[in-house]
Amino acid sequence: MRQSTATLEAFYNSRLGAAVGHRVRERISDLWGACDRQSVLGIGYSLPVLQLWQSEQQTCLAAIPEDMHQRATPSQAARRVVITPNHRLPFNDSEFDKIILMHALEEAEHPRHLMREAWRVLAPEGRMIVIVTNRRGVWSLNDGCAFGHGQPWTRGQLRQFLSDGLFQVTASSTAVFMPPVDWYLVTSASRLLERTGERLLPSFGGLILIEAVKRIYAEPDHRAPEQVYEAKTSRQGGSAMLKY
Repeated sequence: MRQSTATLEAFYNSRLGAAVGHRVRERISDLWGACDRQSVLGIGYSLPVLQLWQSEQQTCLAAIPEDMHQRATPSQAARRVVITPNHRLPFNDSEFDKIILMHALEEAEHPRHLMREAWRVLAPEGRMIVIVTNRRGVWSLNDGCAFGHGQPWTRGQLRQFLSDGLFQVTASSTAVFMPPVDWYLVTSASRLLERTGERLLPSFGGLILIEAVKRIYAEPDHRAPEQVYEAKTSRQGGSAMLKY
């Protein structure tokens, strides 16, 4: 059974969830920047990430599957939320420049169908970031937190899955190195723990983030670098220029 929007909203309103949201937004901001004049779609429960573009004028929508939706979303986000059927996204082909999947793939009943729908509504050469629970991280072992549910992934599994779905992987990283405990000493030091973890134990972050590009044909076994160490955002609002 999928987590509800009410459960996820309560998590991100907590001290621990707020720290997680900050760390994930930092990684996505490094990759995509402001996304000026681009349309962005979040699939699953992506509202904590879509905060990056609340003040922008471009199209920015959150598509929440109806089997997750339990009650009304916060008023400030309501105009950006669409409750969608579980089997199909109610958007035209190639409608969005960028897509984020968060709290989507791990608990999806039909992951390949979900990915096919994401491919359909993403523009050619459009970019997508998939955020999943890391099988190697401690967050996957704690079913009392938002990332302890569903099927966790390894980086290799997710890369292969995206390649099979006609996406070409372009960047790969892990995030959220703090332990999944709501202690003030942990959450207040989350930025320091993030920097330390990505340097010393880059494979053991709680979450995996992979960026991929929609291709008509994706090269098989295409692999992204193992870890993003530095990212600089392009002024045109496109994907970040990455240094490894």
